[in-house]
Amino acid sequence: QFVESGGDLVQPGDSLRLSCYASGLFLQYYAVGWFRQAPGKEREGVACISSDGRGTKFVDSVKGRFTISRDTAKSTVYLEMNSLKVEDTAVYFCAADIERTQCGTRWGTLAYWGQGTQVTVSS
Repeated sequence: QFVESGGDLVQPGDSLRLSCYASGLFLQYYAVGWFRQAPGKEREGVACISSDGRGTKFVDSVKGRFTISRDTAKSTVYLEMNSLKVEDTAVYFCAADIERTQCGTRWGTLAYWGQGTQVTVSS
């Protein structure tokens, strides 16, 4: 199970770092993704990091603004969000792709969803 934290109310252009802590020791076996769901919209994948941390992928709307990293020793995956926009407002979740160690063009079976953390970008 993941536990997300770090969400907040910020202004456009601000930065936030979200954390996703994984209880247990399975992080090193799976690619992990950050996802978000805005009101009235479907959940979308935002970023992915491979099991060894060497590969990453991002949805086009956040490329150049968001980075993803992982600290396996701390069982934590981070999402650094810069130059936040109003359209980044959503509940952010993380999950493990238990079918993959690398980030692909599509997600496999996602598991260990957390409860999410709210990010609100508003002036």
